[in-house]
This record gives sequence, structure tokens and C-alpha cells, in this order.
Amino acid sequence: MNTAEIRVEVAPELALFVPHARRTGAHPLAVDGVSTLGHVIESLGVPLTEVGALEVDGRPVPAAHVPAAGESVAVRAVRRPQEVPGAPLRFLLDVHLGTLARRLRLLGVDAAYESTDIGDPALSARSAAEKRVLLSRDRGLLRRRELWAGAYVYSTSPDEQLHDVLDRFAPELRPWTRCTACNGLLRKATKEEVADQLKGGTQKSYDVFAQCARCGRAYWKGAHHQQLEAIVERALAEFA
Repeated sequence: MNTAEIRVEVAPELALFVPHARRTGAHPLAVDGVSTLGHVIESLGVPLTEVGALEVDGRPVPAAHVPAAGESVAVRAVRRPQEVPGAPLRFLLDVHLGTLARRLRLLGVDAAYESTDIGDPALSARSAAEKRVLLSRDRGLLRRRELWAGAYVYSTSPDEQLHDVLDRFAPELRPWTRCTACNGLLRKATKEEVADQLKGGTQKSYDVFAQCARCGRAYWKGAHHQQLEAIVERALAEFA
């Protein structure tokens, strides 16, 4: 089969996915006249979850476009805030993003989380079944065809991860309404209702409680509340 060349320029925001030699400017790339542009872009290392517009010679084309010899391709990053049509905005996080999951839940964002490695097929199938945006740092996982929607988490810092997700998707924030352990919704509870979870000092010092309607875990403004309050206040100041 004859091969031809196109020229591909990747947006600066996506440069980390491609080899250093391709990170600035347009570069030639061999194509076979059969593979779609989406396949070609993924072969460079860029997950399609991170791609916004694809332009060929200045005009927008779908990922199904089959590039021809001599075409110039521009790969744009997703626009922010990114719209996710078709379902209420909610997330699914893989096993490596537990801290991010807890912080999203702290802010009232629906964030399911797999605390064990159930495997890429099961994760992508759950994303599709529940129509959740899968958040991951695994590029291979984000390339699975059955995935409903996904997004790459660019940082290893929980603070930066949270900022990135809030900036990219602009979810509605409703702090203190979800269980950080299981993602269930919280309700007000009396001291008597949660007494079996309280130690002597807590029982004497606190009178305001909440309880998860799903797992039953009790919450109160304990020793770590000030740290959690700081996370909430930063998020509300920038994204509410």
C-alpha cells in the first residue's frame, strides 16, 4: 500500500503526549489513506478525550475523516469549560485517584471511585453504563472504544488535580452534601442516631451531626474540619 504524508501541528496544551521533536510547529507524518484522523492522532500518543477541534487546511473535520496526502492538520485542545451532553455531569475515578475523589465529594460533586483495580474493561464499561466521565492518568484506558466520556488528569498533585477538573468541567458545587467515603448523600442526624460511632470526647464536645444515607457513616466538625474548610473555601472562591 502506498503511503503519503500530511503535516500535523499539536496544540501546546497537548504537547506532553507527543515526542519532543513534535511538540512545536507542524511536522510530517506518514498516512496510509485508510486510517481515520482519530486513529492517526491516537497513534501519536494523544487520547481523543483531550482533543477539541480537528482542522484540515483550516476547516473543521470529524475524527472519522481519512487524511489525504498534502493535508495540514491542526489538533486543538478541548475548550473550557467542556460541555458533556447527554447526562447529568458525574464522574468515575480509577484506583489511583482516591484523594481527588474524596475532594470532589467534599464539594458535593458526584464522584464514583474504584478503590481496587477492577481492570480497564470493567472501568470503561461502568463509564458507559452509568454515563460517567472517567478520570484517569492512564492514556491506554482513555483510548478504549466502549468508554462513554473521559478526561486525562494532568497532575500528580491533588490540589492541582482538583483545580484542573473544576476548571475543565465547571461542575455545580454543593459542599458538605456527600459522603467522602462512599459518595452517598448526607442528611442531618441527631447525636442519638450516631451514638454508636462516637467516642467519649466527641460525644461530649459536639452536637451537630450528619449521616450518610447510603453507608451510615457519621460526620461532625472534628479535628480535620479546618483543613477541609480551606479546600472548600478555595474552590468556592474561584469556581462557584
